[in-house]
Amino acid sequence: MNIMTHKGYTARIEFDERDNIFVGRLLGIRDIIGFHADTVADLRVALKESVEDYLEACRKLGKPPDKPASGRMMLRVPPSLHAAALVAAQSTGVSLNQWATQVLAEAATHR
Repeated sequence: MNIMTHKGYTARIEFDERDNIFVGRLLGIRDIIGFHADTVADLRVALKESVEDYLEACRKLGKPPDKPASGRMMLRVPPSLHAAALVAAQSTGVSLNQWATQVLAEAATHR
């Protein structure tokens, strides 16, 4: 997956072979924000304009913009997995939160 970022917002980039353009979409927010361009340089400009337009529209509407992530995550997992993760964390001498952060970071960089 190809990505671009601006002001903490991340966009997935794809190439539309039929229309011969690059297409991007912001990830991690509820609102649907898309953009496109013919070149990578123009795509970077389109991303910045899209994010800025989104933030301005939210301001005008008096609506707080979605943030890409708050840093808080709640997971529901089977009790056996929870127990195994707790043991794994304790065996390495870190909290479950620290252990999960390390595991998620490793997994996210191998996408």
